[in-house]
Amino acid sequence: MAALRRKFGEDYQVVNTNRATTFSAPVKKKRQRFVDKNGRCNVQHGNLGGETSRYLSDLFTTLVDLKWRWNLLIFILTYTIAWLVMASMWWIIAYIRGDLNHGHDSSYTPCVANVYNFPSAFLFFIETEATIGYGYRYITEKCPEGIILFLFQSLLGSIVDAFLIGCMFIKMSQPKKRAETLMFSQDAVISQRDGKLCLMFRVGNLRNSHMVSAQIRCKLIKSRQTPEGEFLPLDQCELDVGFGTGADQLFLVSPLTICHEINPKSPFFDLSQRSLMNEQFEIVVILEGIVETTGMTCQARTSYTEDEVLWGHRFLPVMSLEEGFFRVDYSQFHSTFEVPTPPYSVKEHEEKNSLPSPLSTPTPALTESYGARRDRVFSVDCINTSEERGRQGMSGGRLPSKLQRMSSSGKEDLQRKVLLLSSQHSEKACSTGDLPLKLQRLSSSTVGPEAENRLQLKSLKVGFEPMTQSTGDLYQHSLAPTLSPAPVPMHSPLLSSGRPEDNLPAKLRKMNADR
Repeated sequence: MAALRRKFGEDYQVVNTNRATTFSAPVKKKRQRFVDKNGRCNVQHGNLGGETSRYLSDLFTTLVDLKWRWNLLIFILTYTIAWLVMASMWWIIAYIRGDLNHGHDSSYTPCVANVYNFPSAFLFFIETEATIGYGYRYITEKCPEGIILFLFQSLLGSIVDAFLIGCMFIKMSQPKKRAETLMFSQDAVISQRDGKLCLMFRVGNLRNSHMVSAQIRCKLIKSRQTPEGEFLPLDQCELDVGFGTGADQLFLVSPLTICHEINPKSPFFDLSQRSLMNEQFEIVVILEGIVETTGMTCQARTSYTEDEVLWGHRFLPVMSLEEGFFRVDYSQFHSTFEVPTPPYSVKEHEEKNSLPSPLSTPTPALTESYGARRDRVFSVDCINTSEERGRQGMSGGRLPSKLQRMSSSGKEDLQRKVLLLSSQHSEKACSTGDLPLKLQRLSSSTVGPEAENRLQLKSLKVGFEPMTQSTGDLYQHSLAPTLSPAPVPMHSPLLSSGRPEDNLPAKLRKMNADR
């Protein structure tokens, strides 16, 4: 294998061609978290250059932020160095005045009584600093430099005590440990609540003391690229957990389930069960509140990666009613169970609901065919009233009143039959019930060439063609006219006669004479 790699390169891999061997899916590499489950942020600042001096400008905060081992080391070293320096100064004063050579001379008045060497000077400083006051070592009135050093020692000791003791007190009273008793569920779940797809997780408080003004916030950490091509690593997006409704303000006396509704404004609008396997994101949860016992603000943090989001799960209930109180079973705090949940995203669900149903909405082809059929079936609206009025104006004055009444009644019958036929969507009608009685008799009789010619001339002369045709005749006339009037020859007596009444048939001329 080593020889093959040297020959073909380091990228050479052996491929097993045995088809009987089954291959398991590659294990997804666990990626680096932005925030750990315990709330610690995995961010380190490097290459500060000359900016490190900013830490010394805020020395107190720098000491408080240090770890406990460094705080204890600084605490011990500060007091040890301060004690040694001050003890050395007392020893130097005694050495300069010559008090070390007259330590046991009762007639000599030293600067500090009973200080003969460095250990005795160190003990004097400790007794003075700690205000023990054994009474064996003391400053005399013949040592003004000792009095000045004593004042400086008192001031310096007070400053060092205030600084270091205050730093240790703030370090011990920090509410970070209070966050250890605030619990978050190990996993987040996605399921339906009130008919809406929601992202949910659970929080709890192990102590009986309350968190005053508890508030929760969620941030989505996800890298993205803008339409302009700018890459934003670890971009932060706010997740709505009830900011508008006040649901983010918690009364945390029992475990609560925090819910984020997935809607068009949510960054998970197009998240489905399948796409969840390929996504890379991290949800950071921040719980803030005031500790009831100390009045200090406490903040607890955790995070959920895409591997810790369970699709189609729901949390088990942990509350139970006992006699006189409610019991919380924290053994089921992290437990979930599967529930039926649609695997598609909210976006796909809305697009599916927005599509028209083929049973309820007519297609354009059906609409066009239906409209064309309605156009072919003549209705009252299709009758050109202007043309009828023109025809009546031309022939109404020439026709007898009896024929005019017959024409008006025939048109009314025609309108009623057109409405009836159009409501039933019929396309053919061959009735002659709307013709005048005399014309019906003429049409029912044996039609010879001469009778057919007279009937055509009557229809042309009288001018009430819409009256003498039924809806079926109109429909057939529009498609393939079969009863169209024959063209009148130029030598026809109808056109050559001077009076139109002379060209009428005998029966019509008699009716006109009777009138």
